[in-house]
Amino acid sequence: MESTEIKQENENDIIDITMSDNSEGVEQLSVVADSTKDNLKVQLDDLFSDTEPQFEIPKSNSHQNCTGEPNSTDVSDSSFHLKQEIRPSDPEVMKTYYQRLFPWRYLFQWLNHSPVPSNDFGHREFAFTLQNDAYLRYQSFPTSDLIRKDVLRLQPTRFEIGPIYNTNPRDRKTLAKSSAFRPIEKELCFDIDLTDYDDIRTCCEKANICRKCWKFITMAMKVLDVALREDFGYKHILWVYSGRRGAHAWVCDKNARNIDDQKRRAIANYLEIIKGGAKSGKKVNQKRPLHPHTLRSLEILKNHFQNDVLQDQNPWEADEKFVRLLDLLPDRTLNEALMKKWSSAPGRASSAKWADIDTLAKTGASKSLDAKMLLEAKQDIVLEYTYPRLDIEVSKHLNHLLKSPFVIHPGTGRVCVPIDANHCEDFNPLTVPTVTDLLKDIDEWSNTREQNFGESARKLNDWEKTRLKPYIEIFRTFVNLLLKDEREDHMKDETEEMVTTDF
Repeated sequence: MESTEIKQENENDIIDITMSDNSEGVEQLSVVADSTKDNLKVQLDDLFSDTEPQFEIPKSNSHQNCTGEPNSTDVSDSSFHLKQEIRPSDPEVMKTYYQRLFPWRYLFQWLNHSPVPSNDFGHREFAFTLQNDAYLRYQSFPTSDLIRKDVLRLQPTRFEIGPIYNTNPRDRKTLAKSSAFRPIEKELCFDIDLTDYDDIRTCCEKANICRKCWKFITMAMKVLDVALREDFGYKHILWVYSGRRGAHAWVCDKNARNIDDQKRRAIANYLEIIKGGAKSGKKVNQKRPLHPHTLRSLEILKNHFQNDVLQDQNPWEADEKFVRLLDLLPDRTLNEALMKKWSSAPGRASSAKWADIDTLAKTGASKSLDAKMLLEAKQDIVLEYTYPRLDIEVSKHLNHLLKSPFVIHPGTGRVCVPIDANHCEDFNPLTVPTVTDLLKDIDEWSNTREQNFGESARKLNDWEKTRLKPYIEIFRTFVNLLLKDEREDHMKDETEEMVTTDF
C-alpha cells in the first residue's frame, strides 16, 4: 500500500490521496464456454476468484462548485484571436476550449444514461488535477452546467471520471461510518499504453510514438473489441485516444457497469495473456489445447505479425536481438543451427529469420525435434509480439478513475478523442487536433463565415466549425445508441413489473 499526500498553502485545502498497489499473482481461472456457431459465451459466475483484497477507497476534502448557465454560440460569435505563440497549457487557452468546444451535453448524457438528471450523474465522482498539481477527488455535480462552471473556475489541466456511489460523494463525511460510502457502478475499463511494448517496438521508445508502433494499439483494439462483444455479449464499447501513446476502452453496457470487483478481475484475467515485465523470461505460457479466444486472437493477429512486426519493426535484425528469439524456441540443436546461420549473415531480416526456423526444421537440423512443441512455441511467440498488453489494474477495480474523453493531454496538447473501432486502422494519432489547432479553426471559420454561409446560416456549435467535428459526431452517435438501449431496458423493466403486480 502506498500513500501520497498533497498539501496546498491553505490548510483547509489539504487533499489526501491513498492508492493501493496490488502485487498478488493472478490465479488460473476456470472458463466455461459455449463455442457453438463460432460464438464463445463466457459464464462470469464460473470465471472469478475471491482471493484478491478489495481496493481501498481514498479520502479527501471536497470544495464548493459554481453555478451558472452556458452560453450557446452561433455564427455571429466573436472569434478567439490567437497570439503569435500560444501554449496548449495556457490557462486562457484551456478556458476557451472548455467554454466553447468541450461536448458537455453529450458527456452528461453518456454518464447519466438519460437526458433527465439523475443520481447516475449526480452521484458520480470526478477528480481534478489543478495547475499546481494538486489533485481534488470526490467532486460531484447534479448537472452538466455545474461541472462546466467548476472546470472554468478551477481550470484543471485534466479531469478524471470515477464510479457512481451510493450517496453523493460530497456528502460522504456526513455518514456515520466511512464504510457506508461505497461505489456501486462504473464502466468496465481497459488501458493500453505503448510504453508496455518498449521491449518489442524498435521504432520508438518511452513517450514517443509513430504510425508503425501505433499498429500495436490497433491490434489490441481489434482483439479486445471482438472478445468483449462475442465472449461477453457487450455492445456499447467506447474507444478513446489517451492523448499521447495509448488508448482506453469504456464498456458502457448496464450489465458491465453493475459487475463487482470479483467479476472485473475475472474478465481482466481472462483477457490477460502477456505476463511479466520487459526483463522477464517467457511472457506467454498458454495451456494446450488453446482456448477458443486465443485461437481467434491468433487468426486476427497473424497478418499483423507478418506485416507490422516482422516487416515494420524487424525486431530480430541485430545479433543481440535474435538471441531473444532463440531463447523462446524449444530445441537446443535447432537453436545452434540457427545461431550459426544467422551469425554468418549479419543484418538478416527478421522475416527471413522467422522463415529459417521452419526451413531448418524440415531439413532435419535436429533429430530430436518435436514438431508439435515447435508449433506451440511459434504460436506463443506470435502472441508475445502482437497480443494486447493491458494495464490490468485499471480493469480490476470498481473505484478506479480514468481520464475523461475530450480532455486535453497536458504534454502534447492533443484532444483525447474517440476512435471508431470499425475503422481503427484508419486512425492516426499524429493528426489528432491540438487545442491550438481548434482555436485556429474557429478563427479561420469566423473570418470566412460570410462568404461561406451568409447571414442566413443556421446556428452552429463552435465544435462544428473545427476539425473536432467528426470526433464529437462519433461520440454523439455512441451516446444516442446507448440511451436508446437504456430506454428500451427501462420500458422492459416497467412492463415486467406491471405484469408481476397484475398477477
